[in-house]
Amino acid sequence: MAALDVLISGASVAGPTLAYWLHHHGFRPTVVERAPALRAGLGGHAVDLFGPAVEVAERMGVLPAVEAARTQTETISFVRPGKRTVDVDMRGLVATVSDRHVEIMRGELASILYEATRDTVEYVFGDSIDTLTPTDDGVAVTFEHAPPRTFDLVVGADGLHSTVRRLAFGEEEKYRRYIGGYLAVYTVPNHLHLTGRMLTYLAPGRLAGMYPVRQTGEARATFLFRRAEEFRYDHQDLARQRELLRETFAGDGWEVPRLLAGVDGAEDFYLDSISQVVMDTWSTGRVTLVGDAGYSPGPAVGGGTSNAVVGAYILAGELRDSGGDHRIAFPAYEREMGELVRRSRDMGPAVMKTLIPRTPRQVWLTPYAIRLLPELPARLQRALLSMQGGPVRALSAVTLKRY
Repeated sequence: MAALDVLISGASVAGPTLAYWLHHHGFRPTVVERAPALRAGLGGHAVDLFGPAVEVAERMGVLPAVEAARTQTETISFVRPGKRTVDVDMRGLVATVSDRHVEIMRGELASILYEATRDTVEYVFGDSIDTLTPTDDGVAVTFEHAPPRTFDLVVGADGLHSTVRRLAFGEEEKYRRYIGGYLAVYTVPNHLHLTGRMLTYLAPGRLAGMYPVRQTGEARATFLFRRAEEFRYDHQDLARQRELLRETFAGDGWEVPRLLAGVDGAEDFYLDSISQVVMDTWSTGRVTLVGDAGYSPGPAVGGGTSNAVVGAYILAGELRDSGGDHRIAFPAYEREMGELVRRSRDMGPAVMKTLIPRTPRQVWLTPYAIRLLPELPARLQRALLSMQGGPVRALSAVTLKRY
């Protein structure tokens, strides 16, 4: 098998996972990352690894580190000012979706994956791909800072706003589908001294939450909200994004004013639309996409982190089985991932409908419905989740091959 040189754009989750397996199968991966260094180990928001993604971590030998870093959030408490708090057992709720699950901070997962690959993979931080030009036997790549190089294959693992997708397939607007909401998250002091518990405030069309980061003693503020039309703002204009968040939750009670008071000082502030990436194919020539770059099911609502891990594993495996022939590997990779991608895409709007109630009545009903789900017979659980295109259907779509 030819030891191909493979350029991967993005060093979050999909990129290092793909790099690990490419090296394992005898390829030479290089990862380029726009950030000047690996992001802080506990940055970002909490993400979930379900079923097949946990199995990939186990096969990589990083599962003990991943499990040691789990958030240990055991209870979700729905707070309703003037009414009784409704507690939901997180472990029971997750068990309705998958018998294997780990919740972990995204930054810590990225750090674990980086540590597993840093000695065997070339990483280039503080740079980004500028142009991609197909040649007879590769892809000529220019960078913002580094000298030009030619690679046998290029993979975009660079998220919802992928540079590789834009360069290889065209502008983002052709493929990104807004599904009616926004996610914001940032670090705040743990002034409520939370341990193992997430507090969630519901209002029609809006959700605000707070959960602890046990390793630092801090907490994350999380906001989800519906909006019929997208905001118009520059993705680099954080001041405007903070202003939009404050405007959306102005007048809300509970701890919301205190959480919003901390938004200006939050260095890790993040706000983005809940959007999907919908493509007929995520491969062209010697370029392909993995994770959110090719098939984002929607941040916070569609299991995108698990999809990224599984997709990276399958892509590397199909390249191995094809002897490095992308003309065979890329279509095989898309076939293997197709059902998971389709079902995860269906899942996003259904999860939004459940998580962010529209009316006062739904605000009242939602906590009780979520609490009741783990107590139902397993057959009824599966039926209800399947009716919504839910996680069970998506996760059951993949049986990992041994490459």
